[in-house]
Amino acid sequence: MADSLPSEFDVIVIGTGLPESIFAAACSRSGQRVLHVDSKSYYGGNWASFSFSGLLSWIKDYQENNDIVTESSMWQEQILENEEAVALSSKNKTIQNVEVFCYASQNLHEDIEETGALQKSHASVTSANSIEDADPNCLPTDESLSPLSCEVPAEQTPSSDTEIILEVNDAEVTGKKGSHSDDKTSEEEMSTNMYTAEDTMEQPKKNRITYSQIIKEGRRFNIDLVSKLLYSRGLLIDLLIKSNVSRYAEFKNINRILSFQEGRVEQVPCSRADVFNNKQLTVIEKRMLMKFLTFCMEFEEHPDEYKAYEKITFSEFLKTQKLTPNLQYFVLHSIAMTSETTSSTIDGLKATKNFLHCLGRYGNTPFLFPLYGQGELPQCFCRMCAVFGGIYCLRHSIQCLVVDKESGKCKAIIDRFGQRINSKHFLVEDSYFSENTCSRVQYRQISRAVLITDRSVLKPNSDQQISILTVPGEEPETSAVRVIELCSSTMTCMKGTYLVHLTCTSFKTAREDLEPVVQKLFIPYTEMEIENEEVEKPRILWALYFNMRDSSEVSRNCYNDLPPNVYVCSGPDCGLGNDNAVKQAETLFQQICPNEDFCPPPPNPEDIVLDEFSSQPEASESSVIPKSNSETPKESTSLGNPEESSE
Repeated sequence: MADSLPSEFDVIVIGTGLPESIFAAACSRSGQRVLHVDSKSYYGGNWASFSFSGLLSWIKDYQENNDIVTESSMWQEQILENEEAVALSSKNKTIQNVEVFCYASQNLHEDIEETGALQKSHASVTSANSIEDADPNCLPTDESLSPLSCEVPAEQTPSSDTEIILEVNDAEVTGKKGSHSDDKTSEEEMSTNMYTAEDTMEQPKKNRITYSQIIKEGRRFNIDLVSKLLYSRGLLIDLLIKSNVSRYAEFKNINRILSFQEGRVEQVPCSRADVFNNKQLTVIEKRMLMKFLTFCMEFEEHPDEYKAYEKITFSEFLKTQKLTPNLQYFVLHSIAMTSETTSSTIDGLKATKNFLHCLGRYGNTPFLFPLYGQGELPQCFCRMCAVFGGIYCLRHSIQCLVVDKESGKCKAIIDRFGQRINSKHFLVEDSYFSENTCSRVQYRQISRAVLITDRSVLKPNSDQQISILTVPGEEPETSAVRVIELCSSTMTCMKGTYLVHLTCTSFKTAREDLEPVVQKLFIPYTEMEIENEEVEKPRILWALYFNMRDSSEVSRNCYNDLPPNVYVCSGPDCGLGNDNAVKQAETLFQQICPNEDFCPPPPNPEDIVLDEFSSQPEASESSVIPKSNSETPKESTSLGNPEESSE
């Protein structure tokens, strides 16, 4: 398919990250002919999610630099005398300082492989950096692993918890889907088995999770490269509902917002009910907090109360508001989630208002998480693009952009097969540009860690809790660390484990930035524990650290000699939400199609009228609609029209 593509398109998009995928879907929906390509073998780029073996393959690629594609010299023959080529990079340099640590028992045998695997290949996964001066207890161990394709099997264990239904009018969180009594019975049995398994895991000496178990159940994992949540009234949720792309995905509500203070993890009260049911706050503190939160909801109407404090930080402003130190901490780190040293009073008030505004739309917190991971979201928009005729090619690298010397505009691309493909507009993700193009660009970095643990950081009331925790930096130069803890009902990890994501702005390597927080909240999983010893902290079974490039604040003017019809899309930013990706996509779409609606709802098939001279458009045979990582759990409700949801 790839070597016989059409030679003319309206828009060519290079990279399948979230903003590129939204942009491609919007263009395809508006009637543009779209070609969407990616040099990788998976959708999402740095927004992708992997099974455990898929992640090991991804790690191996970055450690051994296997992401270099063999280039062909055929493309140089396609450049005419009045044209010049802008070479694109064949190597992704957005990931650095990859380090892997395994603490679980590694009693691997040669025949251990992932359940449902189609093939078996072995690779050694070790720390990318020197480990001579590392703590002996923290040394990674070389083991023979089985990295396979990053796809997830069609069969997944159904989730017994509530999924979120997105509706055009403010949808509500449904209870368990209205089903037959037999279905409910099986649900309860499954839930009981799940709780029993996880409760057993808490006993120090029983049913230890080994590394071979993680390998075998690797397809139960969907591990995100970038850790984010969706604000229930954020731009991405609104776009999912408006475009009806929400029918391709399902979501779960974040159950708990936690804080880390004086060495303890505590749950933060968010809603009015939470505040008054909280036993850790005094009656006076509850009244103080409710009064302040009420002010934040309508702070623009009372400028006299904050105008005098606009030039100071939000942290200093909170000290003037008759709040106890405990309440100031809650508001700053767990509600506003802003920096203690850099966020202004206005920024803090806006963040607090946004948090409160999102409460109650889908649950007790403002946040949603997509089942099967963040990597589902780019695929959802790719599906929409393909439905309206977009053509997709993975493992399809682009050698160069062809620029007309006279007009200065880009005319075409030349792919790895030497085929020249013409287009009017081009969107390129930042990582595809060469060093020459990016020589003046100064990038920031994001520090990331992914942990597999055996229990939650705070003992939950039920076994299926999804939590977010912000740990402030100890020193003025360090930033706060965001911790998102996912349970097995999110379809991102195997039962009996939790998947923990840590994120912060980089100052050093990811391990140097995040390991102090990891040591505060977790302990390594070892065999040397006393049988009757009560372990207070969760134990780490496996850990990954890496730095990711943040190009979100790079101006287009920083790139060298870009033609005016070549647009740039950045990779993931360090923020919690996805608003930046939606804003990027919409801004770029409006530049190309200024008079078109951005991702309008698809037409109702019953409203389409075809006359005898027109034929119904058919999807291109070469269109590839990306499949969802796995099939929807039987108990989950498909996202669709409000009428369907309410039945």
